[in-house]
Amino acid sequence: MLKRSIFAAISLAFVTLAGASSAKPALKDVAYVREGIIAVGMAYEISEECSSLKARLFRGIGYLNDLKGHARGLGYTDAEIDAYIDDNAEKDRLEGIARARLIELGAVAGNGATYCAVGQAEMAKGSAIGRLLR
Repeated sequence: MLKRSIFAAISLAFVTLAGASSAKPALKDVAYVREGIIAVGMAYEISEECSSLKARLFRGIGYLNDLKGHARGLGYTDAEIDAYIDDNAEKDRLEGIARARLIELGAVAGNGATYCAVGQAEMAKGSAIGRLLR
């Protein structure tokens, strides 16, 4: 369940982002974008596993649009967006990072209370993950 949920969120994030060209670094190397995608995936997974926390859908869409705008501001094109969307290896890599970070923060697969605790802590910190939850 964990992999499928994170995959869904990361796939959605890819729909709004750009890829790399030879004149620019790979978008996966742009920390703001990479960390944003990971945060979206983590917040989504928390909302799926913790019944008392919900994802802020409109805030999440706005955040993804911000990531897209950031990528476009760096010069990434719609064609590059399409290339990045189709990069399954990158999706798998980001899922692994998101999953590992949730575990580091105390989430335990199959234990919703641990996801709730992680989500509450992120909300208290005011992190990107926490701002995507309510």
